Amino acid sequence: MKILFAEDTADLNRAVTVVLTHEGYTVDAVLDGEAALEKLKNDSYDVIVLDIMMPKKDGMEVLFELRHRHILTPVLMLTAKVEVDDRVAGLDAGADDYLTKPFAMKELLARIRALIRRNEGYAQTEIRFADFVLNTEEFSLSSGNSVRLSIKEFELLQALVANADKSLSTEYLIEHVWKNERDAQEDTVWLYISYLNGKLMSIGSDAKIDGTRGGEFQIQG
Repeated sequence: MKILFAEDTADLNRAVTVVLTHEGYTVDAVLDGEAALEKLKNDSYDVIVLDIMMPKKDGMEVLFELRHRHILTPVLMLTAKVEVDDRVAGLDAGADDYLTKPFAMKELLARIRALIRRNEGYAQTEIRFADFVLNTEEFSLSSGNSVRLSIKEFELLQALVANADKSLSTEYLIEHVWKNERDAQEDTVWLYISYLNGKLMSIGSDAKIDGTRGGEFQIQG
């Protein structure tokens, strides 16, 4: 499971990163909002944890931007503020949950577990296609190199591999991968296709997902 953690207090950032890593999560930790958005240009996550008060771009600005990009990853907001209006504004902007500082690590872990929606029942441990291997236990993709996938990246790639003999429409992917989530749209699918093509390239695979924004997609070996 992959988490993007954005918190500008260096000591807290390090402490939470250590705890999350110990719990088995892969963590990308950043100290400001601009760095968080930069990470989201090239990668996807299972949960995003954002402190509201950060330099360069605050957590609310990051939240608005990622929802504007049609990134639907669950977001947990951290705040020292206790005003109801702040919480309502964040939830209205697309946050999934709030946690007020100071917080107990156990509560943070419980909130993160609650936000992660992992589909059960992957029967195969490994799915092989062309020159890469998709590991269903570790959510990893490997060829010459190896890289971790978010759950949504995994589900999208799994759907494409399972239907490698045909093209899948954007509408089909929204229905079967995003389960017709309210805010899922063609830009969401295109973003994750871009993520996967970047990761296939990064591991040295010759495979590629062909298609156009809003159209049909097919993986080629």
